[in-house]
Amino acid sequence: MAAAQGRLQSFISVSPDSDFPIQNLPYSIFSTDEDNTRRVCSAIGDYVVDLRYLAEAGFFKECLPHAVALFSESTLNPFMAEGKIVWLTVRERLTQLLNKNNPELRDSKQHHLLTFIPMDKVKLHMPIAIGDYTDFYSSIDHARNVGTMFRDRDNPLLPNYLHIPVGYHGRASTVVVTDTPIKRPHGQILPKDADNPIFSATKRLDFELEMAFVIGIGNQLGEPITIDNAYDYIFGLTLMNDWSARDMQKWEYVPLGPFLSKSFATTISPWIVPLLALEPFKVKPMTQNPKPLDYLQFKDDYSFDITLQAHLATQDMQQADVICTTNFKNLYWTMAQQLAHHTVNGCEVSTGDLMASGTISGSTTDSYGSLLELSWNGEKPLQLSSDETRTFLQDGDTLTLTGYCQGDGYRIGFGQARGKIVI
Repeated sequence: MAAAQGRLQSFISVSPDSDFPIQNLPYSIFSTDEDNTRRVCSAIGDYVVDLRYLAEAGFFKECLPHAVALFSESTLNPFMAEGKIVWLTVRERLTQLLNKNNPELRDSKQHHLLTFIPMDKVKLHMPIAIGDYTDFYSSIDHARNVGTMFRDRDNPLLPNYLHIPVGYHGRASTVVVTDTPIKRPHGQILPKDADNPIFSATKRLDFELEMAFVIGIGNQLGEPITIDNAYDYIFGLTLMNDWSARDMQKWEYVPLGPFLSKSFATTISPWIVPLLALEPFKVKPMTQNPKPLDYLQFKDDYSFDITLQAHLATQDMQQADVICTTNFKNLYWTMAQQLAHHTVNGCEVSTGDLMASGTISGSTTDSYGSLLELSWNGEKPLQLSSDETRTFLQDGDTLTLTGYCQGDGYRIGFGQARGKIVI
């Protein structure tokens, strides 16, 4: 299947290192100065593909009669709620239309101007309406690092970690799309050696390199999603930065976990890459020992080989430094296990719900997915190419997350999740 994917080519020129070849076809919501109506798009190379226009021009009328209505929506939710058959139908039709060997759209020059809009001429918006947001804690290397720093070097994992995908409910209202400025949050902090907290801006602002999956179709209250069909409910994946105020977190997280230290902002990429695009990049998940309980066991479970990077630029830098390179396959708990566990008690999930991986760290120091780990809680400042150092983020810093699957002559990318720290 991967070889067949690699042979696909679009009549639109696409660089080998572009995030958006014909093998990808992600989805987002966009508008332009000429038409500020938000509508559904895909991407090919350096262009946004206006799916509403293609539907109005009749290119989907045979396979999806209500395509105009779906692609005129201001979020992807109505499209995602259609389910897997419609997702596959749209993907197959769009692949067919963009194929270099198909003259249907290729030779219809009058349609090109309104179908393909340069990326620098559009505004991308929050692609989904998020009802609920859950953040898991699924990277065992990250959990070990944090446990070593703050709990017990000899026993860094809590007893439940190897048995359940640990998670907590985040704040959906503060999930923002890339390039939204991130205001340094205020809250309670307990200074070193102090008995009482103070109210202050965080002095330990951090990023967390994560990915999140988006629920396409939901379940009914009281009806768990079984691990065997969990992937039928997942529409796609996006990049996520779960910004964190570490000093606030340290004071507030006992006994109920993070609160204000996480709820002030979470950045995602505007692009949702469909699960269907990632099929060629399946890999076996981490070996789990001990074996989890039966409801979390899935003989055909998998992860994905997705290279992930964090880029940091200070105000004095012309070009960002790559400060972390890790991989999605470093997760101990898979998406199917996360979703099965989330709903095993009958919890209802809905179209557009966001389920995040938690910080993704690898086993080497350059693969740690947070400054908390990269600077080892501030003890080892991170040296930058500008001769500056960082333990945590400073005002004016810009943190960008990127990710891609590398194919033969093409890559499947996720755009960028980027935010600049402001006062």
